[in-house]
Amino acid sequence: MERVLITGAAGFLGSHLCDRFIKEGFQVEAMDNLITGDLKNLEHLTDNERFTFHQHDITEHIHIEGELQHILHFASPASPIDYLKIPIQTLKVSSLGIHNCLGLAKHKGARVTIASTSEIYGDPEVHPQTEEYFGNVNTIGPRGVYDEAKRFQESITMAYHRYHGIETRIVRIFNTYGPRMRLNDGRVLPAFIGQALRGEDLTIFGTGSQTRSFCYVDDLVEGIFRLHFSSETRPVNIGNPDEITISQFAEEIIALTGTTQKVIYQDLPENDPKQRQPDITRAREVLGWEPLVDRAEGLKRTYAYFQTLSEEELYKSEHKDFKAYLKN
Repeated sequence: MERVLITGAAGFLGSHLCDRFIKEGFQVEAMDNLITGDLKNLEHLTDNERFTFHQHDITEHIHIEGELQHILHFASPASPIDYLKIPIQTLKVSSLGIHNCLGLAKHKGARVTIASTSEIYGDPEVHPQTEEYFGNVNTIGPRGVYDEAKRFQESITMAYHRYHGIETRIVRIFNTYGPRMRLNDGRVLPAFIGQALRGEDLTIFGTGSQTRSFCYVDDLVEGIFRLHFSSETRPVNIGNPDEITISQFAEEIIALTGTTQKVIYQDLPENDPKQRQPDITRAREVLGWEPLVDRAEGLKRTYAYFQTLSEEELYKSEHKDFKAYLKN
């Protein structure tokens, strides 16, 4: 039985990856320091004999006994409310953390897939974004702690691939949604649905003309799985090219939830990208992959999940855990 280490395993994407690798017959070593992850996302796996959880900060030395064939590095704060509150930790997990993962891969002879992001393209001047585009990122802006961390992560991964011959894969993830997202993590989809469920006005930052392209989590996991077991070493965009403006998206959420609250507008955050749409030509050609779940169906499934949350979860603040972490 082959073993896989998944970092960031208690997070939204990490937990779904754990499910997929368990389903495919792997022994899963799940690792998370629980800054932004939640053990609730993994509780359905705790009695599975092929699942082991390690609470550990991967910016410290990583030790896994025995053979290890695969590593998926998905540990990182991934939304603005996260990386703007813990900027140093965000930089460390994609520098020290990936260095430790690559060192472990070299020692074990394991293949590594790293979670990069569409944010490496910054506020793009090319649309849609292809993997050949180098991006437009403000290195010293507030979002730079995430954008540049991911860009460095790609660079060191390719350095290990070229210099040490490590098998590496790079997935550039575009906006993804689905069950297990944190309701108050600051991203637009859970923000809108959370506001609707709480009877609050829906907040649009800027004019609402900025665009996003939303990919359902099952489609994303399928793309990541195919990439990991492919021979493609170049970065690959995985996302849904069905582009929509934020104003249009707000109207879809209003129709889905039946909320009667109005839409309000606030200032656009600094360096917030105006357009986001993946060119998935490479994924189609080398992986035979494209998204299958349309937005209407994906939103229906996601809304059903959020409706199951308790009142405590619905009104939970994201600030408490950060403050406790920063005191340690």
